[in-house]
Amino acid sequence: MKARTKNDYAAQASIIKAMAHPTRLLILNSLRKKETCVCELRDLVGDDISTVSKHLLVLKNAGLVAARREGNWLRYRLLCPCVLNFADCLAGLKK
Repeated sequence: MKARTKNDYAAQASIIKAMAHPTRLLILNSLRKKETCVCELRDLVGDDISTVSKHLLVLKNAGLVAARREGNWLRYRLLCPCVLNFADCLAGLKK
């Protein structure tokens, strides 16, 4: 097994950073269940489309979600569901 470098950990940290927002965790957990239209995510989150789209862009740039166009809307899906295992683990910690 190859030893990990600082760059390897930097890549992991950027993914964790993308997840480090309550709205993004809510979006990721919603996408765990099914592919979802941005309009449905807007309703779930309670923010405007622009704000939700910015959160989705952060998640997309981190490689956590992907989008496909369906008519006028984008539908998002979770690419790496195992990252939610990390979030589930953290949910068990007491602050």
